[in-house]
Amino acid sequence: MKQSIVHVALIVKEYDEAIDFFVNKLNFILIQDIYQKEQDKRWVVVAPPNSKESTILLARASNPEQEKYIGSQTGGRVFLFLSTDNFFRDYNSMVLKGVEFVRSPKEESYGKVAVFKDLYGNLWDLVEFIKDHPMYRD
Repeated sequence: MKQSIVHVALIVKEYDEAIDFFVNKLNFILIQDIYQKEQDKRWVVVAPPNSKESTILLARASNPEQEKYIGSQTGGRVFLFLSTDNFFRDYNSMVLKGVEFVRSPKEESYGKVAVFKDLYGNLWDLVEFIKDHPMYRD
């Protein structure tokens, strides 16, 4: 049996500002942006470069209940983990593009890590795993 997580939904205020952040600040690729007339919404999928097996579905909040969770989908803990093959290349690029880091880079037993906020305040780890870590990718 082979299974995988394909999409993680991230609640956003507006599609275009979210696309702009992910594509222009985090260097993600826009995989799909399809208008769904029957539901009056868009199917917007982004992914890090060269990583289409796990993607983020940018889902616009459709009611006040969902709006309450924009920027705090996990109650203030790190929500998503962006793995990189070159920590300082991506860290420096993100800083230059105005991404806010709330925890500075540091070395941990599993690799290099820093915490940043997305445009709504959700916390992310930027991490480069060491070679013997189970999540290390060449």
